[in-house]
Amino acid sequence: MVIMAVDLGKARTGIAASDKTEYLASPVAVISEKRRDVLLRKVADKAVEIKAELIVVGLPRNMDGSEGESAVNARAFAQELGEELGLEIVLWDERCTTITAHGYLNDTNTRGKKRKAVIDEVAATVILQSYLDSRR
Repeated sequence: MVIMAVDLGKARTGIAASDKTEYLASPVAVISEKRRDVLLRKVADKAVEIKAELIVVGLPRNMDGSEGESAVNARAFAQELGEELGLEIVLWDERCTTITAHGYLNDTNTRGKKRKAVIDEVAATVILQSYLDSRR
C-alpha cells in the first residue's frame, strides 16, 4: 500500500510517500501554507493524488518525551485529516528527524535556498522511512 508522511510545520509542511511495497520512502512535495484550513485541504488533496491508503503524521516530542504546543497541534491536525479523508492516521515520534535530514543534506552539500526548499520533505522522508522500517 502507498503510505504518505506529513512533517507539519508552521510555514512549510513536508510530504513523503512510500512505494507500494512499503520498502522505500521518497520525498514528494513541500506545501508552503500558514493557514491551517488551507493546509489541511492541500495535504488531503495530495493524499488523494498519490492514492495514499495510510498517513503518518510526525509527532514532535521534546527530547524527554513530553509534548508541547507543536505536538498538540500535530495531534489535532492528524485527527482533522483523518476525518477529512476517512483514512487511518498514525502519529509517529519525529524526534531528531530534522537533525538527520540536515545531516543528509550536509552529505550531499545542499546549501542555501535549495536546502531551505527541501529540508521539510527530507524530514518527512526520514519520518516515513523510520515508520516503514518498524513495520518489517
